[in-house]
Amino acid sequence: MSFYSLLIRLSIFLIILFLIDLYALSGIKAFATSFDSEKTRKLILFIYWAISIAFSLVLIYTLFTFNRMTGPKGSSFKWLSILLVLIWLPKLVFIIFLFLEDVFRLWNAVSVFVFDKMGWEAKGTTPYFENRRKVVSQIGLAIASIPFISVLYGVTKGKYNFKLHEVTLFFKDLPVPFDGFTITQISDVHSGSFDSKEDVERGIVLINEQKSDVVLFTGDLVNNIATEFDNWVEVFKKIEAPLGKYSIVGNHDYGEYVPWPSEAAQATNFRALQDQHGKMGFRLLMNENLVFTRNDEQIALLGVENWGLPPFPQRGDLEKANTGLGEDVFKILMSHDPSHWDAKVLPYRDKIHLTLSGHTHGMQFGIEIPGWFKWSPVKYRYPRWADLYQENDQYLYVNRGFGFLGFAGRIGIWPEITKITLKAAV
Repeated sequence: MSFYSLLIRLSIFLIILFLIDLYALSGIKAFATSFDSEKTRKLILFIYWAISIAFSLVLIYTLFTFNRMTGPKGSSFKWLSILLVLIWLPKLVFIIFLFLEDVFRLWNAVSVFVFDKMGWEAKGTTPYFENRRKVVSQIGLAIASIPFISVLYGVTKGKYNFKLHEVTLFFKDLPVPFDGFTITQISDVHSGSFDSKEDVERGIVLINEQKSDVVLFTGDLVNNIATEFDNWVEVFKKIEAPLGKYSIVGNHDYGEYVPWPSEAAQATNFRALQDQHGKMGFRLLMNENLVFTRNDEQIALLGVENWGLPPFPQRGDLEKANTGLGEDVFKILMSHDPSHWDAKVLPYRDKIHLTLSGHTHGMQFGIEIPGWFKWSPVKYRYPRWADLYQENDQYLYVNRGFGFLGFAGRIGIWPEITKITLKAAV
């Protein structure tokens, strides 16, 4: 994108923000009338504009200093993402109240005008368009404070508010020696976004507390480049599992979202990324499988490269990953993108008993009331976006992600560590 193209787009965006600010200002002015002091009213308006101008300056600075090679990891981008959600999410809630009031005011104005013209009411006794009511602005600001507080929590505590999700699955064809086999799944580490070693280490402790037979990582170790993980190798090496730690790659691991001087440079980065898995003690499965044996009975673990709906890479090769496995072998598949399950896994000739995915992050934003209600805007892009899904006797589990990307926080959708227990059904 050229400098002038960027300048034009930025100017249009800033104009749109300014118009929204002007609209919201009418409600702020109505709210300010709640105070008798003229100084207080002016202070409220000054703070309102100061915050809006500060955000615009951060936006301009970030866009003109953004480094596509390193991606969204600098402090300016972090603060931009925080300010964007912290300021504009409550503001959008607030202007919804203003809009609803304006619909009523417009209806009232039309009614008064019609009554006046028809001679049903003396002209001038009622203004055509009434002033805003301060009580509406007060209620709107009170409601808008809820997302404001939620965002503050999400960017300070929420992004490391690790939650354990436990699932027990029953299978009629699970080999009896594997009854009680346990899996801990993590996904979407996005190490380039981390900013607290202490908090990440708490997550590692929670992983180890599960004492699972295996630990499985379902992709997106970094945001863009392999070196993002350099400072985190020793932290993730502390993960323990008696039967091993296994992983796959996700769409971000290919380095396709940053410019490279050559294809060779990108390939070198991808090889370095694969080496990072080994350094932290994980065996990376690239369209391949391995077998666990107990008392001459077996279950298989398959791992594929990323397969997603366009524009995401479709390098996952289920046929290759299934090489050498019999049709009746109990199979667990690691596939980063849950779209793969509907598109390729369910129709596959061999039964894949359990597929483990991630990718969606639950959009890092939503509402969850355990056992009752779960919603995130990401559901409109990924119908299978979090938790357990079942088709006949095949299961998909979508992990909400260990880390975060873009927006430096999580609101309502907390980082997840999953423990899955396999049981042999009678």
